[in-house]
Amino acid sequence: MTTGTLFLIPNTLGYYEGQQEGLLAKIIPDTVQSMSAQLSYFVAENAKTTRAYLKFLGQHHPLKLAMQEIQISELNINTPEKALEGLLQPLLQGHDVGLISEAGVPAVADPGANLVRLAHQKGITVRPLVGPSSLLLGLMGSGLNGQSFAFHGYLPTDAVQRAKRIKELEDRSRKEKQTQLLIETPYRNTAMLEALANHCNPGTLICVATDLSLPSESIQTRTANEWKKRITTNQLPDFHKKPTVFLFLGH
Repeated sequence: MTTGTLFLIPNTLGYYEGQQEGLLAKIIPDTVQSMSAQLSYFVAENAKTTRAYLKFLGQHHPLKLAMQEIQISELNINTPEKALEGLLQPLLQGHDVGLISEAGVPAVADPGANLVRLAHQKGITVRPLVGPSSLLLGLMGSGLNGQSFAFHGYLPTDAVQRAKRIKELEDRSRKEKQTQLLIETPYRNTAMLEALANHCNPGTLICVATDLSLPSESIQTRTANEWKKRITTNQLPDFHKKPTVFLFLGH
């Protein structure tokens, strides 16, 4: 039997009430929307939010099946490795499946990468579809080095360990002229910016990119010294509890 195709479905990077009108058309290509609406099987980081996204999508492109008939399996950081085989069963039975993240593109800073790797091992066709990536959008808008960069996910929450890690990454960034990318739990954004400003060299460039692709988008690049002054005078970005990418280039 011919296997199905694993489509990597991009999601929006978030939206707020009153800001949904025209959002999909600006962020997700129409062909990707149409293709996503025709799928009956999904593997999602969160089933509830995926249903909300599909409902939103269905306002623009009729879904192939009624919402209650669409099969959504979950894959998140708590999913055991042995469960991945089961998630691929619809594909092995000839059905197309969409892998969708909570926000942005799947399999990048996302647990879906393990499923994609197993799909390749099983000879399943994988098709990544075009959509927004907060990491790449942040890098594009930062003005930092886009020729060499590395994403490190979350830093340690312990203040001492976090400071040590920042210095390590700054040393690497300065020596290799490599942009470093980080993310943080949104309610800790202020603590992250303060740590970067306090532990980086004064001339190191730090970019704070918030709500990328949304009407409330903000991208600011300043030196660590300039950020320290702004923190002291309470001129912080409007990033409290908002998804933010932090980037820096050592000096």
